Amino acid sequence: MSLTRAHVSHIAELARLELTESEIARMTEQLSAILEYAERLTALDTDAIAPTASVLPNQNVMRPDVVMPSLTRAQVLQNAPDTDANREFLRVRAILEE
Repeated sequence: MSLTRAHVSHIAELARLELTESEIARMTEQLSAILEYAERLTALDTDAIAPTASVLPNQNVMRPDVVMPSLTRAQVLQNAPDTDANREFLRVRAILEE
């Protein structure tokens, strides 16, 4: 499939791109070449190939979840810039939309 300058201009408009005349000419050639290559791929016989989502084996790469000791409330609040009167909670400035 070969694209025309009008097709490329329309695609650029949809993508909100401002292309110069030389860029439109270059994109017309490049996008046409891409579509021609994709068209060649449709001619391949893929009936014997099972559908795949990925060619790489899926594996979990996350580390195991291990329970570890954490900081106490007093340790957390020790360096807090602002706390409540009883030093039990962090206090943060409210962020509200007007």
